[in-house]
Amino acid sequence: MSVGGPADAATPPPPKPVKVEPVKVAKPKPVKKSKGHTDAGIGGTAWGDLSASEAASALDAAGVWGADRDQGSLWAVTSGSGAQAAWAKGLTGKDVTVAVIDTGIAPVAGLDGNDKVVNGPDLSFDGQSTGTRYVDGYGHGTHMAGIIAGHDDGFDPKHPDATGFAGVAPDAQLLNMKVGAADGGADVSQVIAALDWVTEHRKDHGMNVRVVNLAYGTASVQPWQVDPLARAVENAWNAGLVVVTAAGNDGLDAASLLMPAVDPHILAVGAVDNEGTSDQSDDVVAAFTNGGNATRRPDVLAPGKSVVSLRVPGSYVDTEHPEGLVTGDVSGRFFRGSGTSQATAVASGEIALLLQARPGLTPDQVKALLISTADPLVAHPDPAMGAGVTDVAAALMAKVPSASAGAGLPDGTGTGSLEASRGGEHVIDPANGDVLSGEVDALGSPWNSTAWAAASAKRDTWSGGAWNGRVWAGKSWAKDDWAAATWTGASWSGLDWATHPWSDASWQARSWRNRGWAARSWREKSWQARSWRSLSGTE
Repeated sequence: MSVGGPADAATPPPPKPVKVEPVKVAKPKPVKKSKGHTDAGIGGTAWGDLSASEAASALDAAGVWGADRDQGSLWAVTSGSGAQAAWAKGLTGKDVTVAVIDTGIAPVAGLDGNDKVVNGPDLSFDGQSTGTRYVDGYGHGTHMAGIIAGHDDGFDPKHPDATGFAGVAPDAQLLNMKVGAADGGADVSQVIAALDWVTEHRKDHGMNVRVVNLAYGTASVQPWQVDPLARAVENAWNAGLVVVTAAGNDGLDAASLLMPAVDPHILAVGAVDNEGTSDQSDDVVAAFTNGGNATRRPDVLAPGKSVVSLRVPGSYVDTEHPEGLVTGDVSGRFFRGSGTSQATAVASGEIALLLQARPGLTPDQVKALLISTADPLVAHPDPAMGAGVTDVAAALMAKVPSASAGAGLPDGTGTGSLEASRGGEHVIDPANGDVLSGEVDALGSPWNSTAWAAASAKRDTWSGGAWNGRVWAGKSWAKDDWAAATWTGASWSGLDWATHPWSDASWQARSWRNRGWAARSWREKSWQARSWRSLSGTE
């Protein structure tokens, strides 16, 4: 995938940055990368998708970045989307919990407030070490969390200020469901387990989970009608959770959305490209958005071009892709990414605002409202725009459509193949290089799709910390974290989990990717629904 070319010319030199200390785990080993590095394992990401003139426009005369001058800042996103107008009316996402199924959430400034983040069970391969549990070693989940509900101390929604940071729904609570390891590796079975857990624990611990942000997808080789990942998101939807999914970053010519976005029961989000201006009349569908086909396209679009959110110092993307750093950001807090992931996070925040105002809405009604009030790209129409760009201000005022968005759709069965759902995306045991494949989950347990589908439909897949016949986590809450448990028995590779060197698995030390991460990583391909792009990098 290629989405735009290199910057037109060299960007102005940034001022000397303020030193920002990494999240306190282990000190990272620096990794040298050439400028404009692209990594085919990360969805064929292209870097440097803004021109030099756009980059320069975000800087003042002293070369310092300002959110009020940057069309990718959350100040610009929330102003243009109507979120700031909702804040002025007291709608900030309060009393709504958004589950973020991703690579974890780091306790960086903006996400470190009391009760902001609740940690569900860490189902990732990092979860067996206390130094890596819950924490975002990749940098993607934190970027999502900041967009959805981050905010600085002292933030006043009635009087927002461009010098402070705030996400779309700044008072929403976040449920951190970590499934992705420090290199982004996650098996589809981990995502299914997380969806089941959220569905079955949505009212736990004072939470009110109404939204699931799932910026993840696979190129499944079976129809959504039988895919277990599709069935898992449908079960969440039927339990009252609005599942917001990324359409994918394979480009407008891609013949299909990723799984589970291809399932028409849920909300599939593509990205809108602002073309570097605040004038919405020149907006287009972002070229990286999966276009799909006449049967299934994105439902709506949301801002996803060069979005500035919170950085995790020392994380994988921070170390491997310094071009994602925001030129002129003297605070050193921010990182820039483009993709349908970012658009998904914006939409999740908007839905939290809508559900605070109208808590009785069902997921079908939320989807119908967003579609019926979206703004089409009149000047640059494209089938991939779906209904158009979400308009939260209009959705807050509109009558609920009488027709259900999911009316007449058959339910998925979930009885298809787990291996087919992976769609060629596999994780690898770094201890011996064995690939996880076939009808086996990420802990090495046999997968019976018929038995799982029946249990999931009844919301009865988890028993304490056990799922699919194995113990993945502890049995209860320990303050604001779901307790951990030691994995036992054999992994899919035949090696006992007890033999894996968890104590050496600090994500910053990169021990899971020794001797060439491309061959030894937990993933062979990608955490599909993401694409990191900088303001100033070149390809």
